[in-house]
Formats: sequence, C-alpha cells, structure tokens
Amino acid sequence: MQFVDEVTVTVRSGDGGSGCVSLRREKFAPRGGPDGGDGGKGGDLVFQADAHLTTLLDLRYRKSYRARSGQHGQGSDRHGKNAAAVVIRVPCGSVIRDQESGDLIADLLEPGQRVIAARGGRGGHGNAWFKSATHRTPRMAQPGEPGEEKRLKIELKLLADVGLIGLPNAGKSTLLARISAAHPKIADYPFTTKVPVLGVVKVREDRSFVVADLPGLIEGASEGRGLGLRFLKHAERTRLLLHLVDCTNPDPGRDLALINAELSAFHPDLGHRVQLVVLTKTDLLPTLSALEPQRRALKRQGYRVLAVSAVSGRGIQELLDATATLLFSGSKRGAGEGTRTTRTRAARARAPKVKVQ
Repeated sequence: MQFVDEVTVTVRSGDGGSGCVSLRREKFAPRGGPDGGDGGKGGDLVFQADAHLTTLLDLRYRKSYRARSGQHGQGSDRHGKNAAAVVIRVPCGSVIRDQESGDLIADLLEPGQRVIAARGGRGGHGNAWFKSATHRTPRMAQPGEPGEEKRLKIELKLLADVGLIGLPNAGKSTLLARISAAHPKIADYPFTTKVPVLGVVKVREDRSFVVADLPGLIEGASEGRGLGLRFLKHAERTRLLLHLVDCTNPDPGRDLALINAELSAFHPDLGHRVQLVVLTKTDLLPTLSALEPQRRALKRQGYRVLAVSAVSGRGIQELLDATATLLFSGSKRGAGEGTRTTRTRAARARAPKVKVQ
C-alpha cells in the first residue's frame, strides 16, 4: 500500500433549508392562520479518527467533499428534514489545518475522536414561527443559512513510542526487522527507506511499544534536503529516540551533533527529546574492545551508549530492556539516563517527561 501522509481537500457543508410561507385553507376553518414549517439543517462535514487506517491514500484521489442541503419547510407545519453528516475517516494522528489561515482545527489522536470541520447551515423559520397576537397572518419566512466551504490541509504524524533516527545506511531498517515483525526494505545503499515503517516490539506478554523507522536524515534536512523535511514530523510524537550510529565511523560525535542540530532546527522540542545512542554493525569489528575509544568519547559528551549487532543479535536484549525502562518506569532517574548531562536547567525543564502507560 502506498504511504501518503499529506493531502489537501476542499470541504463544503450543506445549506440550510428555507422556511415555508403557507396559510391554512381548510373547510370549517375560515381563520386558519399560518402553518409554514421550518427548513432543515444542512449536513456537517465531520472527520473521525479510525484505528484501522494507516495512510491518507483514500483522500488523495478525492479532492472535494460536499454534504447535502437541508430540506425546505412545507405547509401544514411540516418541518424540513435535516441532512445527514458526511463522515471522513482518517488515521489516528491526523492533524487538520485551514489551508489559508494555517489555524489548527483538530489533532485526532484517539480512535473514534471526531471534529466538525465545516458546520451545516441552519434552516430558516417558516411563517408559523412569526405569528403572534398582533401579527396573525405573517407572510414572511427566513431563507436557510449557507454552509461553510473550506480548503483543508491534512497531515499524518505517526503515533509511535520510539523513533529510529540516524544518517542513511546506519542500520535502522535492519534493527527494526530484528526486534519486530515488520519487513522494511533493506539494502547496502543509502536512502533505502523512503517512507516511515512501524513495528510493534513485544517486551513481555503484557507490555509492548511501537517503533518507527524514519528515513535517513542528512545535513540540511530541516531546510528540505533529502527526505528529512517531509518525515521529521513523524518524530514529534515519539517519547524516546534511538540514535543509531555506524560503529565503523571514526567520528560518531560529529554525526550525532549534525542530526541533533537538524532536529532542533525543525522543532525545538525534538532537540531535547530523550535519546539513547546505539552503535550498530558491531559484527564488523574483530572485538568489542575496539569500541572503547568511541564509547569514552560519547560518554564524555553525556550520552548513554549501547552497542548492538542486528545481524548476530549481540546487545539486542540489553537495548530492549533499556528502552522499556525509559518508557515504562516513569522515574526521573530512568528518564534522564539517555539525555545529555550538559543541558542547562531551563532546557531540562522544557524536555518532555516520560509518563507511565
């Protein structure tokens, strides 16, 4: 299935039905009076989060949605029928904004959560509504109110607990395939992953978390280079970032600083997100002792460092245990183990807290 995470659609709610001007004309009722009914309400345009959807593909090929208008009022005090709402189903995590003003309309996170994006017009009153003791035969009625028309931008931000970030070809897809049942594309060239891939990692029978493999970031990603600008938004909802670095890289600190600078440039909160540094591809080294210079250098910068090999499975269980501890412990000590110790107090205060699920 094609992954689509951004679409633009035009929606228009239904117009309200007009009220009716009618006077009773019945035998034995010479002073029948007004009996025009009210018009019905126009249909609303509603967006609803659906847990069974994972992409905005359905909305890509239909650019406009319109609700029906309310029925007009009729004589004999018959009110017009209200039009049914048009419900547009979107994946959980969809953000709906007004295309022109940029105002946020809704952020649909929970399954079944709904929002009225365009409200249907109110039906007009018939002449029976205007009768009074001094105005017994009104010959006036209200027209229905027009519906709303909006151009909306819908963005999908994946709901994942953990995000895998790093330079292209750092081993993110291989690690995701090792720890979950996901099947991302794996190859020995950069930018193999072109769309985010989700995988569910089961730690125990009653505990699991969702990991998102994000396409490789490069320098200038926050400005539109590569695929970063398009997919960095999927890291916004994560509570923990696993920063993968190729252990054969002679200067891992430079790569970490580069990616963290792009995260901060895209969104300030991402620069303060809890991180674990994961040195990958350790199966390419003759011994683990060759990693000690890199470990010491990264620890001096305040990082907690783990070393894994997704091919042989070395260090995978330790990584899963450390990730689960940060996600589910809820303790301040556990939440801070993956962060940099060189942060200021103000930066730590702005950092999101790890909450207990």
